[in-house]
Amino acid sequence: MRLSELTTYKDIIIQCHDNPDADSLASGFALYSYFKEKDIPCRFVYSGKNQITKSNLVLMMKELGIPISYVNEIGLVDLLITVDCQCGAGNTTLLNGASHVAVIDHHQTIDDSFELSAIKSNYGSCSTIVWQMLQEEGFPVNSHPDIATALYYGLYMDTSQLSEIYHPADKDMRDSLVYNQTTIFRLIHSNISLNELQLAGYALTDFQYSDTYRFSIIMTNPCDPNILGVISDFALQVDTIDTCVVYNRLGKDYKLSIRSCVKEIRANELAWYLTEGIGSGGGHINKSGGFIFAKDFLRLQPDGDMNSYLYHKMEEYYNSYDLIFAKDYTADLTSLKSYLKRNIPIGVVITSELLEENTPILVRTLEGDLKTTVSDSLYIMIDIQGEVYPIHKDKFESSYKFIDGAPNIHTDYLPTIKNTINGRTYVLNKHIHTCVALGTTHIYAKELQRTCKVFTSQDESKYMLGKPGDYLAVRSDDLHDVYVIERNIFFKTYEVKR
Repeated sequence: MRLSELTTYKDIIIQCHDNPDADSLASGFALYSYFKEKDIPCRFVYSGKNQITKSNLVLMMKELGIPISYVNEIGLVDLLITVDCQCGAGNTTLLNGASHVAVIDHHQTIDDSFELSAIKSNYGSCSTIVWQMLQEEGFPVNSHPDIATALYYGLYMDTSQLSEIYHPADKDMRDSLVYNQTTIFRLIHSNISLNELQLAGYALTDFQYSDTYRFSIIMTNPCDPNILGVISDFALQVDTIDTCVVYNRLGKDYKLSIRSCVKEIRANELAWYLTEGIGSGGGHINKSGGFIFAKDFLRLQPDGDMNSYLYHKMEEYYNSYDLIFAKDYTADLTSLKSYLKRNIPIGVVITSELLEENTPILVRTLEGDLKTTVSDSLYIMIDIQGEVYPIHKDKFESSYKFIDGAPNIHTDYLPTIKNTINGRTYVLNKHIHTCVALGTTHIYAKELQRTCKVFTSQDESKYMLGKPGDYLAVRSDDLHDVYVIERNIFFKTYEVKR
């Protein structure tokens, strides 16, 4: 769905969820501004039991001129757009009278029958979805400082002060918006009330702790989700806590804030593990968050004891994986098979063709951001599913050759390179060369039976995650070059050596 498709309706009401937060206000405000510029009659509303009283939201509406109204009914209208929510959800009052309904949201889909929808549940904020839609229509967001500031604050608040951003689209919006820093500063420092300060203090006096695994579980009373991040950040400063999970009820469901300060555990992967099958989660390596849906949770834990579930799930996680440090690893070649890389055209970017030697760059990918420095010997490989990894020129030349034609790459988000000095971004599809494997260097590999975390010899600061069914690989010409290949990629790119 594109916004231009909605301009054919003669009058529009935009509704955000009950008890609006910053993301819902920002998303609705940006949409309202777009339709008003198109001279389409439009109103921005919310409903529910309570009207907005939270200090930072009141200030946000005043400073940015957000024209939202509290209503109990809307009357007849051509189109109702629910933003940051979905019709039928428990947090959204049903307002009857619309001939047509559109949904723009970043939460899990609750109904596949919406006639018009843009739902991206892997995005950190609804503001990002709206920003992307405005970009598609050529709407100059940065020419409207109030809109840019609102969208930035919406993302900021829905990702625990930008600490739980994990989708590159969220990062792209964060980096591109030209917002009012003074307003953002005021909003940030109007976020916690005295009652919330007391709530955080009380939560920190009652927690569960594991001596064996050095993690803590903390429950809070219902509060703004941002307070969870404040509590988890503080808890992680305790010298005997390596990871922590702070949670509370959010409506009928649960909101989690997760932190890690050890390289062996990524907070975002821990979020996925804790919420798998019953919610959603993600974020940064050190900071992440997630949701657990009550109806799904109760199927696993009929007694509804979230403390017990999280504690045992954390213990299970710590016992679920093996660690490999490539520089110290001795592969048992008798348990491995030999494989050759298939001649599938993939992509490679020669960084020195884009930027001068020694320029610091950030490579943005679906897997995360890679910080490195341009050199004549640094190449960036892009595999068939958009997986990105650096390779030294010498290793490239011994393993690949350039060919004509286009690479075989299928991905929802093509990686970009950003010059971190001047901020200029390069979309890599304009700079990709095509290459295929020479077939001279083979690998040894085996299917993983357990989750495995591999710290490669090139970078011991972070690990490659292998799940059961993925493959552990070792280069035949360097037995300390150990890495993980995802199962779906492995069978597309490798074949048994004959």
